[in-house]
Amino acid sequence: MHTILTVVGARPQFIKAAAINRVIREQHSRHVREVYVHTGQHYDANMSAVFFTELGLPPEDHNLGVGSGSHARQTADMLIGIERVLLEERPDLVLLYGDTNSTVAGALAASKLHIPIAHVEGGVRSHHKAYPEEVNRLICDHLSTLVFCPTEDGMTQLAKEGLHPGNQRPWSADRPGVFHCGDIMYDNSLYFAERAEATSQVLQRCGVTARPYALATIHRPHNTDHPQVLADLMRTFIALAEARDLVFVIPMHPRTLLRVEEDLEPTLRAQLREHPLLRVIPAVPFLDMVQLERHARIVLTDSGGVQKEAYFFRRPAVILLDRTPWVELTASGTAIETGADPQRIRDAFLHLLDRTDLVYPPIFGDGRAAHFICDRLLELLDERAAQR
Repeated sequence: MHTILTVVGARPQFIKAAAINRVIREQHSRHVREVYVHTGQHYDANMSAVFFTELGLPPEDHNLGVGSGSHARQTADMLIGIERVLLEERPDLVLLYGDTNSTVAGALAASKLHIPIAHVEGGVRSHHKAYPEEVNRLICDHLSTLVFCPTEDGMTQLAKEGLHPGNQRPWSADRPGVFHCGDIMYDNSLYFAERAEATSQVLQRCGVTARPYALATIHRPHNTDHPQVLADLMRTFIALAEARDLVFVIPMHPRTLLRVEEDLEPTLRAQLREHPLLRVIPAVPFLDMVQLERHARIVLTDSGGVQKEAYFFRRPAVILLDRTPWVELTASGTAIETGADPQRIRDAFLHLLDRTDLVYPPIFGDGRAAHFICDRLLELLDERAAQR
C-alpha cells in the first residue's frame, strides 16, 4: 500500500484535490492510501469546511489551523506543522496543488526530508515576481519529481527553465517527469456542473433567475489592502451596473469583506448594501459558484481559478490583474487584463459584454487530467517500491 500525503489549504486546492481523490477512490483504493493535511490557510466555513462536504472529500487527517498572517509567519507555521506530519506519516509521496503558501511550505518540508513531490498545475507563469503566487510556483516546480502542466504554454515555460518534457527514467527531483495533462479544474467543472444546476439555489437567492447579471470577485492583496484601490473598484462596479442596467453579483471573500467594513467610507459602504443593482453576498460554496459562473453574462475577477472557470463555461472575463498567469485566456480574445484601472476595466467590460463572435478553443484538455495524473503517480510509486 502506497501512502500519498496531500497538502491543501485554500479553495482552489480543495477543488483540484477532489478530482484526484475521486479517481483514487474509484480505481486505486486497494493500492493507495491518501492522507490529507489541511493547513488552515482558508478557515472560514464557506471557504473551507463546506468544500470538503460538497466535493465529496474525506475529512482531513491533520488540520494545522494556521489561519491568516504575514507571508513569512504563515509559511513558517505551515513548514513546522507539515514537517511534523511528514515525520509521523512517512508518506511515499507529497502531492501539491497550485501556488499558495500551503503549496510552497509543503514543497520545502518534503524536499528537506527527501520525499518525492508531485506538483499539479506546474509551469504556469505570470512573469511578475511581485505576485507571491509566482514565487511559490517557481520553487515548487523546481523541487518536484513529477510536474503536471495544464497547458502547452506551461510545457514551453518549463523547458525554458531547464525542465524538459520526456519520459527518461528513473524520475527524480534532479531529473523530473514533466507532463502536459490538461487541467483538473476543467475535470471538476464538467463533473459538478449538472449537480450545481440541480441543487443550487443561489440564483434564486440573488434574484437573477430571469435577468442577466455580471459576476465580480476580488481578493488579491494589491486590490483589497489599499483603500483607494478597493474604493475605485467598487465605484467602477456600481458605474458599470448603472451604465448597462445590469445586476452585479459580488461574492465577497472574508478578507475583502473585512477591508470593505474597515476601510471604505460610510457612503460607499451604504451603496454596496442598498444599491438595487448590487448583490453583495458572503463567499459562496463551490456548487453555488459554479452556478453563478455558468449563468453570468460576464465575469470580472482577480482570481486565477475563477477566470479559468469562466472560460470553461464560455463566459468572457475582465481580469483585474496587470498580468494573468493564464496567458491562453487573453490570447484567445475571450478575456482582457485591466489591473485595477477604472478606465481599462470599463473599456474591457463594454468591449466584451456584447460580443457574439468569441471562440473558446479546447486549451485545457479533455476533462480526464486526473486519470492521467493518477496513472503517473502510480508508476512512480511502483517503481520506487521495486527499487527498495
